[in-house]
Amino acid sequence: MEFYGLLGEKLSHSLSPEIHSELLKFINKDGAYKLFEVEKERLEEFTEALKLLKIKGTNVTIPYKKDIMKYIDKISEEAEKIGAINTIALENGKLYGYNTDYYGFGYMLKVNNISIEGKSAVILGNGGACRAVTHYLLDNKISNVKIVSRKPKKEEFDLQNVDLITYEELKEISGDILINSTPVGMYPDINVSPVSEDVVKNFNVLVDLIYNPMETKFLNVGNSLSKKTTCGLYMLIGQAAKAQEIWQGISIDEEIIKEIYEKLKLKFI
Repeated sequence: MEFYGLLGEKLSHSLSPEIHSELLKFINKDGAYKLFEVEKERLEEFTEALKLLKIKGTNVTIPYKKDIMKYIDKISEEAEKIGAINTIALENGKLYGYNTDYYGFGYMLKVNNISIEGKSAVILGNGGACRAVTHYLLDNKISNVKIVSRKPKKEEFDLQNVDLITYEELKEISGDILINSTPVGMYPDINVSPVSEDVVKNFNVLVDLIYNPMETKFLNVGNSLSKKTTCGLYMLIGQAAKAQEIWQGISIDEEIIKEIYEKLKLKFI
């Protein structure tokens, strides 16, 4: 049996064990997926334990996506650009870091037929998820990206075709895709939206990285205005599937991801 897990601080509500158990079942792998709650000051010890115990693959969640990087032997190209990892693979005694949020976001766009080439996008929030989304958009021919922050720091996103704006400036802007990368509207505080209807009406497509609830207040406003909308559940499953592809050296059929999506969404109805 092979062992996998999720590194984080507080993990009791994570869906990762269920998603990876389903993925392992579909690809006929005998494996166990565990939760690793570790204190920040023990991250280096944790990486040594991964090697010692031969843990084949580990996902990483907040708040450790950046802190863990200094203990990883080699960082992938997309993770280097983003400045964060969410997946570790153990190969020949060395640890390799990847960012599969990047690929999960791309899969979510693909399965929902959301075209980005030549379009304009606005991202609410400037945290780690925003960085993965921004680099995916830039790598896939988005025309321009605006990142909305309460306290914009240009040096953190010094990229071509990327501008930082305030929420006040957002009121005067229209575009193609509006993406929420903040936790505003996440369970249990579900009756709030990061922006008002006056902002939502200026965009054609709404994407929320939140998956619980599946229809956030933000998406509910979009649906009431007949906008195209999608939640983050496909991104969550897509990034997990990409991690398994890295760990197993295989390609996972899209139908498997869709089956897991149909099963998991019942939790939020």
